[in-house]
Amino acid sequence: MGNKYLDGTALTIAIIGAINWGLIGFFRFDLVAFIFGEMSWLSRIIYGLVGLCGLYLISFYMHLGNRDD
Repeated sequence: MGNKYLDGTALTIAIIGAINWGLIGFFRFDLVAFIFGEMSWLSRIIYGLVGLCGLYLISFYMHLGNRDD
């Protein structure tokens, strides 16, 4: 992949989003809504960033199996 900083940031945000979804699934606890408010403008930005990072990480599938180290 080209930009390791962007890749690492996107992966970190997606992992945080996955943890939040795990909390919602197991405990019905939305950490983002708890910290930033139920659908406040800030929580909507965070949800949007998680979604954009997820879309960006789809490109990782194109690089599976490539060994360009």
